[in-house]
Amino acid sequence: MANITIAFSPSQLYLCQIGSKRSIQVSCRSSNKWNVQEDLFKETSHLQTSYYYDGFNSTKFGLLVKDVKYALRTEIYNTNNLVLVDTLQRMGIEHHFQQEIQSILQKEYEQNACFLKYQTHFDVSLCFRLLRQQGYHVSADVFKKFKNNDDGTFGLNLGQDVYGLIGLYEASQLGVEGEYILEEIANFSVDHLNACLANSDSCDEARIIKETLKYPYHKSLASCKAKSFINNFKGINGWGKSTLQELANIEYSITQEIHQHELAQVSGWWGSLGLAEDLKLLRDQPLKWYTWPMAVLTDPKMSQQRIELAKCIPFVYVIDDIFDVYGTIEELTLFTQAVKRWELVAMLDLPEYMRSTYKALYDTINDIGYNIHKIYGQNPTQNLRNVWVSLCNAFLKEAKWFASGVVPTTDEYLKNGIVSSGVHAVSVHMFYLLGLGVSSIHLEDVSAISSSVATILRLWDDLGSAKDENQEGKDGSYIECYMKENKDASIELAREHVINLIEDEWKKLNKEHLHLMISPSSRSFSKASLNSARMVPLMYSYDDNQSLPILQEYIKSMLYGDLSV
Repeated sequence: MANITIAFSPSQLYLCQIGSKRSIQVSCRSSNKWNVQEDLFKETSHLQTSYYYDGFNSTKFGLLVKDVKYALRTEIYNTNNLVLVDTLQRMGIEHHFQQEIQSILQKEYEQNACFLKYQTHFDVSLCFRLLRQQGYHVSADVFKKFKNNDDGTFGLNLGQDVYGLIGLYEASQLGVEGEYILEEIANFSVDHLNACLANSDSCDEARIIKETLKYPYHKSLASCKAKSFINNFKGINGWGKSTLQELANIEYSITQEIHQHELAQVSGWWGSLGLAEDLKLLRDQPLKWYTWPMAVLTDPKMSQQRIELAKCIPFVYVIDDIFDVYGTIEELTLFTQAVKRWELVAMLDLPEYMRSTYKALYDTINDIGYNIHKIYGQNPTQNLRNVWVSLCNAFLKEAKWFASGVVPTTDEYLKNGIVSSGVHAVSVHMFYLLGLGVSSIHLEDVSAISSSVATILRLWDDLGSAKDENQEGKDGSYIECYMKENKDASIELAREHVINLIEDEWKKLNKEHLHLMISPSSRSFSKASLNSARMVPLMYSYDDNQSLPILQEYIKSMLYGDLSV
């Protein structure tokens, strides 16, 4: 990889703001009412064809794709394939080249390239990161050749090699439990990058370092970083600038239009339920809720799955609001019992204000199960019902703790909080929507990765930045439980402890990702789970005004922004 020239682009991420819980409004609302009984899978097949494949099959788009595939297969343009693969992933257009990318990485893995072929810090780090991202379990021992046993450093002149340091830091983010050399690399690269930052005379270099340290690639949504990367991309050894930028621009426009149409349908469906009108204190945020599947399921062809997933997510928030803000313990117990019965007649036993929510949940989840059955031949409704029972039980336990003044232990709180996060409920729906119900993969096989995502979400939420999102109700936090158990601990120490727990959970998540990527059946679920964890900081990074500036900028970019701005 000698003399490879690549532009690392400082991303212009996370800028404006999205309102607090009560102030977020839908920017795109369909004028047509959404029929709850409508078959979304059938209805959106035309959407995919008209908005995605027309662009894909167009002469210009097809020629650009063909040109890139030729470069990947031949390296005739003096590109390095790993640099090109990384560029395609950072631009968000890699799904057009999955076969070529898989072939390249398989060859690198078989040749033991990280150990034998590459020698510089940047080259080895890039090879290691790309292979691990794809599910190849490359040993972290590959970095031992850089370690100086006398002083524990990883290269005598590395302080002047900024991109080598960045490569090491990015690679260290894919570590699993017990890989101590990656922990050493993380600490070493952070220290030296901070030193480079303090001494840098280049504004661009300073921005790159800051962004790398704050938003490492593996733990960030690629779609967040893509816009800046595309605009600042300068080509690889003089090749690819116009080709890749034009391809990315076309893809961006097509995908943006798909998302706009999906949001219109989701918004129309939500409005047709009338829950926001019935219960004024409920969160009314279909735009925010749709952002989850938009960020998690990134392949433009997954339009049906995104819309269906966006139908179940609101109920996590709505039921949470009923338990936190509205219900007494007796009423919440009745609601939980009704969900367990899963009969429409059960709503007659509920207080009037709960009935519309119960009916909407009942109808929506049954419809999702029916649509999955039509597509895949398996009806998962019973398993979908079960996760809502579990979620209500978890919410009820938190409500009882708060009502009685009980502060649980950290272990008790986190065990229950993993369920009450709603991640498991959404993950089960995603499992079936992606077709895993008819594969060799079972729900138990993906429970560990879902648990890690849930833990990361719960702990992020409990760092305290949300401050209950201006709710009147409360359901405790891990920090509160920790400080009760550790009476001498300061709030700063408690937050540091939570941050360390999140780092540890990422290592577990990385391990499960490697495991699930072995099977082609579970790769889409594993990638979606990683994106869910990457989405968490956007959803919970509140500012002093109880707004979400990072999330707002992301939504603007994905739905309404111009790629060139």
